[in-house]
Formats: sequence, C-alpha cells, structure tokens
Amino acid sequence: MIRALIIIAALAMALPAHATEAGWALLRNGGQVVLLNHANAPGSGEPAAFDIEVCRTQRNLSEQGRQQARRIGALFAARAAPVQEVLASRYCRTKETAELAFGASLVETVDWLDPVEPDTPEAEERAQILRETIADYTGSGILVLVTHGDFIQAVLGARSREGEAIVVNMGENGLHAAARIVFN
Repeated sequence: MIRALIIIAALAMALPAHATEAGWALLRNGGQVVLLNHANAPGSGEPAAFDIEVCRTQRNLSEQGRQQARRIGALFAARAAPVQEVLASRYCRTKETAELAFGASLVETVDWLDPVEPDTPEAEERAQILRETIADYTGSGILVLVTHGDFIQAVLGARSREGEAIVVNMGENGLHAAARIVFN
C-alpha cells in the first residue's frame, strides 16, 4: 500500500514537468501565442477602493511574485524563441509581471485582457478577440498575453495557477490549450 502511494505521488510530480517540457518544445520553434497568468499576488479580488489607474488600490505582486516574474523572463530568454510582443491587462500586477519578465519596452496594455466573469456575453466577446489575435499572429517569435486566472477560465474553461503559461492555438474545435508551463 505504501509503495503504491509512493508510485502515485512520483507520477503526479512528474506530470507537470512533462507538460512543462512539451511547452518549451513548442516555444523553441517560435510562432506561438502564450496566455500567462500574472505572477504571485496574495489575496483574491480587489479592495473596496479599487481604481484601475492607481496601483495602491489594487492587489499587487508580492516580492515572491516579482522574483517569479524575473525567473519567467529568464527562462523564456534561455529556452524559447525570442518574445516578439507582450500584451498585458491594465491591472498593475499584470503590467508589472510583463515588465519584469520581458522589459517595459515590449509591453502594451489592453482592456480585453482584464478579468472577466465566465459564461457572460463579455467573456464571449473577449474570447472572440483572443481567437482573432491568435489567428492573426504571424510572427516568428512569441506573443505573450499577460492576464488573470479569471480570464483564462472564461476563455479556455480551464484554471491556471499564478505564474503559469499556457501555449494556445486555434484547433478544429476552437481555442485549444496546446501545452502548459509551470513556473515554481
């Protein structure tokens, strides 16, 4: 019984590593689009005095999140084709993640990557913009879209961890998660 539990635990730990390696294999070739959930930002939701223009009124990256964002950028630089373009939601934690990982000069903010409730007309509109962005992307490098777990859940129907990258493409049945990269 104990041996079986050890084997199951070992397999469970190996699965994210396998998924991560598959993601890096795709990114080495370039021409990919990545949805990146922002780095570690403690808490959930926004404070009562939330203002999209004022970072101190938002949930922001922790020091661990800043380190995680830098590590994400270093790993992309070492293991993937060059990052060609970075779009981030307007929230401070996504902009900071993007700037620390890829450099401020590459980052452009867009409102359609802001958090959204699943199964709403707004979620479908944003999913359509995402599908069009993927279909229109013809670069040889990587397009990174830094967003929120709620957005990823709404457009892919899958949860993601803070600091997790999902390589996405358009398949026969619509938007598809081709691989995941987990950053610890």
